[in-house]
Amino acid sequence: MIVLASGSPRRGEILSMMGYAYVRDVADCDEETGDLTADKAVALLAERKAAAVSARHPGEWVLGSDTLVTLDGTPIGKPADAEDAERMLAALSGRTHTVYTGVCLMRDGEKETFVDSARVTFYPLNGEEIARYVATGEPLDKAGAYGIQGRGAALVRRIEGDFFTVMGLPAGALARRLTARQILPEN
Repeated sequence: MIVLASGSPRRGEILSMMGYAYVRDVADCDEETGDLTADKAVALLAERKAAAVSARHPGEWVLGSDTLVTLDGTPIGKPADAEDAERMLAALSGRTHTVYTGVCLMRDGEKETFVDSARVTFYPLNGEEIARYVATGEPLDKAGAYGIQGRGAALVRRIEGDFFTVMGLPAGALARRLTARQILPEN
């Protein structure tokens, strides 16, 4: 059994799809990372989330994760509102950005942290396409203002890397680390 230190429905879906049983215990921790690069920031936040929850689950493997979208090295978080989402999507239009996902596995002080990244290229988008997508509400709680597993899939021209990294949990890389610890799928 894995303890998932995340409220993200997508991370839970990925674990279930992979056959892993889990319980959810959402971490409450400081998300300030200062001037760290994106890869170091997601690694630090994944560790903080795992540590916050691990203290409540001695003897259990805790999984913390964090995802960040960057364009030209500049982080793009979650949009503040619909106007902000439209601005973000216009900036991503026709361009390639990078998605970083940090993962930390922790149990009783033992930990392993890793970061995976994927490059995502959007089709050129016009204002009407952007407004129509934002009106669905889907982009409002997503890093980079899109959900690749939903209607946002129509914006994506190409992905270089693990699709699941973009969703928020690098499935292949995680499975190998879980197997190395004898944490195997249950079904």
